[in-house]
Amino acid sequence: MCDVLRFDSRYELFRSGISFLIPQVLIHVMIFALLKRKGKRNHDLLSVVSQSYLRGEDRGVKKAILMAVELRTMVLGHFLVISLALNAGLLYRNYCGGEHKSQNIFSFKSECKNSSSASTMAFLETNFQPSKPALSEVIDLDHGDPTMYERYWQQTGDRTTVVIPGWKFISYFSDVRSLCWFLEPEFASSVVRLHKLVGNAATDGRYIVVGTGSTQLFQAALYAVSPPNASEPISVVSAAPFYSVSRLQPTFLLPRFVNSMHDFDVSHTVVDRVVLQSYPQITDFLRSGLYKWAGDARKFKRDAPYIELVTSPNNPDGLSRVAVVNRDRGVLVHDLAYYWPQYTPISSPPADHDIMLFTVSKSTGHAGTRLGWALVKDKETARKMTEFIVLTSIGVSKESQLRAAKILQVISDSHEQRGIFDEGEAFFEHKYHHMARRWKQLRAAVEKSKLFRLPEFPHGKCEFSGRTFALQPAFAWLKCEGDTEDCEAFLRGHKVLTRSGKHFGESTRHVRISMLPRDEVFDQFTERLASITSLPLPSPSST
Repeated sequence: MCDVLRFDSRYELFRSGISFLIPQVLIHVMIFALLKRKGKRNHDLLSVVSQSYLRGEDRGVKKAILMAVELRTMVLGHFLVISLALNAGLLYRNYCGGEHKSQNIFSFKSECKNSSSASTMAFLETNFQPSKPALSEVIDLDHGDPTMYERYWQQTGDRTTVVIPGWKFISYFSDVRSLCWFLEPEFASSVVRLHKLVGNAATDGRYIVVGTGSTQLFQAALYAVSPPNASEPISVVSAAPFYSVSRLQPTFLLPRFVNSMHDFDVSHTVVDRVVLQSYPQITDFLRSGLYKWAGDARKFKRDAPYIELVTSPNNPDGLSRVAVVNRDRGVLVHDLAYYWPQYTPISSPPADHDIMLFTVSKSTGHAGTRLGWALVKDKETARKMTEFIVLTSIGVSKESQLRAAKILQVISDSHEQRGIFDEGEAFFEHKYHHMARRWKQLRAAVEKSKLFRLPEFPHGKCEFSGRTFALQPAFAWLKCEGDTEDCEAFLRGHKVLTRSGKHFGESTRHVRISMLPRDEVFDQFTERLASITSLPLPSPSST
């Protein structure tokens, strides 16, 4: 026998329910006692009346009086039972199945089960659904938080629920026979299965290295391929515009709470974010003597060893990329985080590079799981990448790997076992149509405004889906037309937050816009963008 601890939302509800129920029970117990006492007194009274008045001569009248008194007592007793039932039903409806259910409060529920089926389930119920932003609110599309995926995973129900027994994952080790000994076999097999299904990357003869998101894997790759005894750090380059995101600061929008934690006004203070995470910042963050950032790959002219980062599809402009430098003594690291069929056509044959990086945040939308993987050809490179991850985090969360494995399995099942899924539930099919609608909606808003421009993407045949379509990236690389030199500042004036092109090595006339927020946020953004039809008047000081 064992106790099962379960994160639930009913501790406060139970306590408040008890405070309501106890007075009800006491009142009904008192009523029941009075009824019982009254019944006895009625029976005694009936006996006296019958002896003094009827003297035993009219038994029919005595019987009728007795039945009337007993009927009255029975009716009151039944009324007591019905009253108790109604109060209990009302309590259950309000505190277990009604309006209080959506409150997100931590509590613990203890249950006893047979040891053969004992398990520990830990999950947080989150039923809060954000309301559509008001016209006066700030729309934050600066970072690529993939909340667009929430609705799909909500509709899958319990298919991705993971139950983890309390005795599981005690050890540091997952598979001591594997080069990456903290890699869960179930996650590894799910990765291989998904890549074979989609056909976007070769997996045969590859080593899988798991990391806490692709950022850690990127740093591990730099550590692994840098010469250990070089006279100077090896140069790291990437063609502009290159990857850049901002630090996610909870103080960026300073909310004014109105009624509750979920009811606030974000239309007031905006604090500039500090760019913390980009190829330049990630490369130089550790102040490593092994490698250093050397800028735009198109401008790299040195005849020396180098590492080139190739992101395809590229973040921020969404274009397919190939290596730029193409010289001897160069090492390539391919970031293929967005190389999935909801964003871009999958070509044939599968990608077959020395080091390929992927992450669940871009493929499935589960950014909070913080998990990525690398497919590596060379054994020594995979060993050194594993060494870096051991030195920095002593492995990777097994719980995250198990959850990600389940999610990847469900994605594969949705395409391979169509019979058990409803029409339109196949993951990549569903997300392809979702992205297609968004890009059509954004292009219509840009066309109506006349003040902006979007890149035109080439069409390609997708070997996975069989359809021909243009790229539909996770980010929009928007350019301000006319006299607008600072597109980020211009859109901020309309309470739309974006990321300036200067952080990607490009002009301030460009901004990157996330295409992955919730539907209501994206709808509000396109409505606001379409309404921007004129430039601000120049200030007196500029004339």
